[in-house]
Amino acid sequence: MMIDKTTQALESALTMRDLRQKIISANIANAETPGFHARKLDFEDNLARALDLDGKRHIDVAPGDLGAKSSLSGFSPEIYEDPDGDVSNDGNTVNLEKEMASQAENSIMYKAALNLINKKLGALKYAASEGR
Repeated sequence: MMIDKTTQALESALTMRDLRQKIISANIANAETPGFHARKLDFEDNLARALDLDGKRHIDVAPGDLGAKSSLSGFSPEIYEDPDGDVSNDGNTVNLEKEMASQAENSIMYKAALNLINKKLGALKYAASEGR
């Protein structure tokens, strides 16, 4: 199958959104854990910069890999403690409402990327069958 830059970007976005979902879920699960510090994952800016480099690079991220390393120079997910988190009396920094909103947004963006990949593959299938 012919994989272009757009398909690579969508595939990487799905992989990173899956990783983000795991991080958000861990934050939510630990909302009542004393001393737990919420984590975040940012990848959109790095992915956009990486895709605009020279068009010859590709992204290798294994789905479900919490280590999520990329062979693409300049592209890597950044997982870090949320600096915007307010520390509660027990030292926990999880804002449950914020995490739930992030989870909903991430889910919508994941579904959108998945729909785009499906449409792209549908168009390739149509072209391969010459419209029959």
